[in-house]
Amino acid sequence: MRHSELDFFKDMLLARKEQIKKNISGVQEEMSQMQGLELNDEGDYASASNSNLVETAIGSQQHTELLEIDLALAKIKEKSYGICDMCEEEIGIQRLKVKPHAKYCIDCREIAEKNIN
Repeated sequence: MRHSELDFFKDMLLARKEQIKKNISGVQEEMSQMQGLELNDEGDYASASNSNLVETAIGSQQHTELLEIDLALAKIKEKSYGICDMCEEEIGIQRLKVKPHAKYCIDCREIAEKNIN
């Protein structure tokens, strides 16, 4: 991968990392505000509880993405970015443009997903 491509993906990853940090901060602030609310009836409680579950799930997914981004940034530094963790072939540029923190090429991603399920 050329140096200019690495710089492009590094910038993408850093921008996404910053966005996720803002999102997580916002979710934490909303959850703190919800805890301070006086819930008057079961409907209010159910609504707050549902919102809390959704925000927790989103926060968990974003924490996972943040870890994947940090791993991708480390790979850029180590000059191993864009190499599939499973088959060690190059991950296609188009795939990296869609998911710059991808660990697997398209074929290996399908194998990994089948093994998870």
